Amino acid sequence: MATVTIKDIARLAGVSLATVSRALNNAPGVGEETQERILALCRQYGYRANRLAQGLSVNRTRIIGCILPGLDNPLFAEMTLIIERLAREHGYHVMLCRGRVEDPHINRLFDYLIGHRVEAIVLFSSSRQAPALIQRYIGRVPIVLRGSLMLPDSPPPVPVVCTDNAAGGKMAAEYLFRLGHRRVAYLGAQDQNASHALRYKSFLKTAQQLGMSVQLLFNDALYSSVEVGHRLAKQFFFQNFQETAIFASCDSIAMGVMAAAKEFHISIPEELSLIGFDNIGYASLPHVHLTTFDPDSRQILETVLECLIEAISSPDIVTPRLRLIPPTLVERSTCQPCRLG
Repeated sequence: MATVTIKDIARLAGVSLATVSRALNNAPGVGEETQERILALCRQYGYRANRLAQGLSVNRTRIIGCILPGLDNPLFAEMTLIIERLAREHGYHVMLCRGRVEDPHINRLFDYLIGHRVEAIVLFSSSRQAPALIQRYIGRVPIVLRGSLMLPDSPPPVPVVCTDNAAGGKMAAEYLFRLGHRRVAYLGAQDQNASHALRYKSFLKTAQQLGMSVQLLFNDALYSSVEVGHRLAKQFFFQNFQETAIFASCDSIAMGVMAAAKEFHISIPEELSLIGFDNIGYASLPHVHLTTFDPDSRQILETVLECLIEAISSPDIVTPRLRLIPPTLVERSTCQPCRLG
């Protein structure tokens, strides 16, 4: 048979469609011998249950839509693996889409996911445009934002889960101050990205309160990458810099700094301390061993799943609120006490 249907399996097994359905779903009312015969026929003829059609019949698909800016960023690649595993543990599958809030086609992704009857959507974004986009779909599907918002006094439009970036920026300034650094640089500052804006503004404020001078180098791209970090670091090194430490906006930027430092024969940490943010897998490699901040991605995504399941179960009573997960300093080999007087 070219395409085997549930009717074909029922005919071959000599049972009703309902019996085949119960056998496939391990429901009561089917004898062990009958169930095994049905499953054997399914394996023999390559029958696969249409779970989407089954879900539509009961208005449940157990599919969560997930929109990420991309998988070229190691942080998002790692988060994809974590959320897929966590969703499976809760009995859900993930439908993954790639798109930035700034992209002109982002509405099509939301419409596509809603058209495929996802039960909820998690949007990975810290774009300042995210609230306006989310507002268009409130009431159509439960949404959770994994990312930062530059919020005034008003509550967020949907549940928001993110790293406490302001706390991270403050901790980074205090850490470098304790190591004796008084002239520092921040590479990769962004204003259009709420996470980065909160991070660098908190770092700058705390450093200035401690009497430190800070040079800011802004990232004018929509994303952070090793290439961007490499470009910014070369710009910094060409300035005959006086700073003794760099706080990179994320680990990818820090990797670019390390690559440029090798080209300029600048030793890290002997001549320049370096600290990143995100604790991506590459950061712990022996030849990198980057001091960084761990945002606790698993805890963040576990909280995201909790919010999603709560929104799916009780969509009319979910109270949108901001949930901040504090980062943790991971000390490795790229920072050391300042040797200048």
